[in-house]
Amino acid sequence: MTEHVIQDAGAFTGWRKSSYSNNDGGSCLEIMDNHPTGVPVRDSKNPHGPALVFPTPDWSAFVTAVKTGALPA
Repeated sequence: MTEHVIQDAGAFTGWRKSSYSNNDGGSCLEIMDNHPTGVPVRDSKNPHGPALVFPTPDWSAFVTAVKTGALPA
């Protein structure tokens, strides 16, 4: 079974925020590209906390749904 949680996300480098994020300290998610088991996602305010790892196809579907407005408010 593939691990779905990284306990210490700070142990990895290469995290990035969305280009839509700003530097005001608000709620931001960071993702890491090219992870071998999927797309890790962490809270930028807690860089050494856990990260959830989503299967790449599931993450892509989520991003597409957000961009197209397919998710209800």
